[in-house]
Amino acid sequence: MPVLPGAEPFRHEGGEVGVLLCHGFTGSPQSLRPWAEFLAARGLTVSLPLLPGHGTRWQDMQLTGWQDWYAEVDRALRELLDRCEQVFVMGLSMGGALTLRLAARHGDAVSGIVLVNPANKVHDKLAVLLPVVKHVVRSAPGIASDIAKPGSEEVGYDRVPTRAAHSLREFLKLVDAELPQVTQPVLLLHSPQDHVVPPADSARVLSRISSSDVTETLLEQSYHVATLDHDADRIFQDSFEFVARLAPKAGALGKEGTATGG
Repeated sequence: MPVLPGAEPFRHEGGEVGVLLCHGFTGSPQSLRPWAEFLAARGLTVSLPLLPGHGTRWQDMQLTGWQDWYAEVDRALRELLDRCEQVFVMGLSMGGALTLRLAARHGDAVSGIVLVNPANKVHDKLAVLLPVVKHVVRSAPGIASDIAKPGSEEVGYDRVPTRAAHSLREFLKLVDAELPQVTQPVLLLHSPQDHVVPPADSARVLSRISSSDVTETLLEQSYHVATLDHDADRIFQDSFEFVARLAPKAGALGKEGTATGG
């Protein structure tokens, strides 16, 4: 199937500091593309992959599960680790959960992580029925474009495949159990008004990780897809400053303003 316009993966070859960006469930790289371009313009090497089953049509997600999505970001991370001296991982929603698992599994190889409205649990009251429902009902109403900013739209599916939703639920349970293994510096930004992932998920993440260097920021003007919302510029700038603090080479590049998107 052809990829939806705007949902294409993004890659930029910059300096020795790399960033992996992970998009969310039923979403696409489009939701993080401005963030990726911001970091690329400041000299970082940036990878923003398209997760399997995403960016085409929701029916394609029925054939994928969390193992496929995680394998793709794990592959992209290993590529960056081969290419760069330091690597950071950042993610939105389910992309935040993928980020947390990469941090837990790869340890010190990941220099720091940035989480935006990270998902920790499927909160729908019917979620416990997914093991059965997935065999009877193929899809449910979509969750894309929870954005406060007028005119800003997310390229994502208008339906949620129930088989994939069940896989997501199992994945989030796995990630929750692994949170104590996360020790890296963390920047967590979340929206008090989020109609997809409640603030309780961010609180849960912060209460269970083992990191000592933790910064929590509230995104007061944004809903779930904050990377396309009113607080997007703050996310972009704060994440770059986070990287620059932990990777001096990134800070030097940013001051020089060397690099263009690609």
